[in-house]
Amino acid sequence: MTSENKSIAFSKLNEEIQRWVWEHNWTELKDIQEAAVTPILEGKNDIIIAASTASGKTEAAFLPICSKLLEQQNSKSTIIYISPLKALINDQFSRMQELCEHLNIPVHAWHGDIATSKKKDFLKDSNGILLITPESLEAIFVNHGHQVSAIFNNTTYIVVDELHSFIGTERGSQLQSLLRRIEFSIKKRIPRIGLSATLGDMQLAAEFLRSGLGKDVNLIISTSNGQDLKLLVRGFLESAPDLALEAKEGKVEDEKLYEEEDCKVEISRSLFKTLRGTSNLIFANSRSNVETYADLLRRLSEKNILPNEFWPHHGSLSRELREEAEDAIKDKTRSINIICTSTLEMGIDIGSVNSIAQIGVPPSVASMRQRLGRSGRRGGNPAILRVYLAEREIGKDIDISDELREGLVQTIAMVRLLAAKWYEPPPAKGLHLSTLIQQILSIIAQYGGVTASQAWKILCCDGPFNFVDEKMFVDLLRNVGAKKLLMQTNDGLLLHGEVGERIVNHYSFYTAFMTNEEYRLIAGDKTLGTLPIDRPVPVDSYLIFGGRRWQVINVDATKKTIELKPAKAGKAPLFGGKVGWVHDRIRQEMFSVYTETDVPIFLDAKAKQLLSEARDNFSKYKLEKQRIISKGNNCYLFCWAGDEKMETIAALLRYKGIKTWNDRILLTVETSKSELKNNLESLVNQEPIDPSELAKTIPNKASEKYDLFLSEELMSVDYAAAKLNVPGALATLKKLLLEI
Repeated sequence: MTSENKSIAFSKLNEEIQRWVWEHNWTELKDIQEAAVTPILEGKNDIIIAASTASGKTEAAFLPICSKLLEQQNSKSTIIYISPLKALINDQFSRMQELCEHLNIPVHAWHGDIATSKKKDFLKDSNGILLITPESLEAIFVNHGHQVSAIFNNTTYIVVDELHSFIGTERGSQLQSLLRRIEFSIKKRIPRIGLSATLGDMQLAAEFLRSGLGKDVNLIISTSNGQDLKLLVRGFLESAPDLALEAKEGKVEDEKLYEEEDCKVEISRSLFKTLRGTSNLIFANSRSNVETYADLLRRLSEKNILPNEFWPHHGSLSRELREEAEDAIKDKTRSINIICTSTLEMGIDIGSVNSIAQIGVPPSVASMRQRLGRSGRRGGNPAILRVYLAEREIGKDIDISDELREGLVQTIAMVRLLAAKWYEPPPAKGLHLSTLIQQILSIIAQYGGVTASQAWKILCCDGPFNFVDEKMFVDLLRNVGAKKLLMQTNDGLLLHGEVGERIVNHYSFYTAFMTNEEYRLIAGDKTLGTLPIDRPVPVDSYLIFGGRRWQVINVDATKKTIELKPAKAGKAPLFGGKVGWVHDRIRQEMFSVYTETDVPIFLDAKAKQLLSEARDNFSKYKLEKQRIISKGNNCYLFCWAGDEKMETIAALLRYKGIKTWNDRILLTVETSKSELKNNLESLVNQEPIDPSELAKTIPNKASEKYDLFLSEELMSVDYAAAKLNVPGALATLKKLLLEI
């Protein structure tokens, strides 16, 4: 760092840290690094450092943290770094060691793949930087409860990486509870530092970091203008499926598939032609799609007698296969394309790639921005995004949403919002009673038993579950007590019941979220990964895994293994997973796309044609002013609202006895137009329905891990808090009725 660029913040860092910066040829600190030094060194407030991927957030936190540790070298200090991903911990462990190797600051990694001996070393001498997942932190509370106060007594800071990925999830509630329990155990407040992408409402993120005191969190948000963006959206037409081909269930020879003008084959050919010879990330939205495209692209390489440059990456693949792909793309002497899910969206440092490809509609505007941070970030190069979208061929049985080319228009709307620097606010709703059950069981394990009032004080009164009042808490305890998760002694002490004991003693207890039973996939002596099993996998069936085709030769239900051998046929397995909800702002922007005449310059010829069709059909149905379309026995209701309100409106109509389905851009309602209008007016004019009463009419509400232990009453209250927005839905209907 040159003397003329030396900043006040830089001068506050320890000389050893300054030397590290000089040795890495930095000429200046980035804006967030400059802004973070003073408040972190002071250690008075919680802080969120928000910026895009690869913007220096880790250094912004750890340069001043390590500086503070060096000033306190005669006393022990622990820094807890919490990450959502084991792979990110492995990556950060290498980075932390590189920073700390000459500073005499120990660095410890702790997750399921770390040797027990290394974990014992930390427990004996809890000093330095601990990199850990929420699940492993939970395991410390359960298995070493009597040591928790000693283990964490010298904690100076807690750093939460990828903070945005936790907000609004069961895992996020677990994390909030663990942070609270650390401070409760050592009887002191520890400054928290959240590293996050920039969200649509950073104050909600602040409230997540410190429940009830979000207003006191110091927000450091990057003011960098970011990169230039080069963008192309390519359109493809998906023809009606060949039923005879589908009936073969994946038993398709290589040559046959290439004769078919299948949409996925077309997209694969385009990816192969455009990306081969450079290094890129290809986001495919689901593990099943990752496997399909990895297989197609590998076979294209073989067909052209070329080395394969297309590798799969997702959470079900073995650690060895994932790390092999990560190491390959870090090697800048070769060209590697990784087809992935969101596993490579977050902060694992793979270096800059040439471009980002997105197959299908992006999950959110925020994730688009995260993914773009991987591209062209060095040397002032622009970020490059290519989106590949398939729309269905229009026939007599086509849905209205397909006629309106919903996926294409949604993508255009999201790109426009990205350019306007709008991102979704975090989904900070819900009581998360399932996670509260887990945490009650956990604190009983930690202390050997607690009273109801102690559990209430730790978890609810001053804790993260502060939306749960005393009455609901007592109802919950009675409920899980009746299910034998808990028992109570004569003197009021809560202990594990026989069911609770079995749950806590199983390794799966540490995760707050639900996972399907998984089988290991084995080929020869190599484990390829795991497959969540929610349906039978018969012997002699075919599947694609790790981007290759296999035949199942044995299924062992006792050992939970599936043995495979190479095959010419295959079909990507269905892994399951949740689809994200679309925000109001995106649907409103979609309406603008339909009503305007400008054609975005980033569309290719096919996408332009599809957009023209979408606008023609929008005009055909008079949707600029019309909100209800009658067709056959159904009506289609267009609210131009996000999924939360659409789901609530659907529930309100079902509550009145009308069959209604939420089809995302529209509601399909089995009634006449006049009857629908009458019911909408009735909903707006009557007393609002209690959300929990509305939730009772919704089947299959159980979605979180311990929901099956909740009463119908508690599950309905929990579902309503997380999923329904009755005031917002009624306001939308009121506005809609004025437009009819």
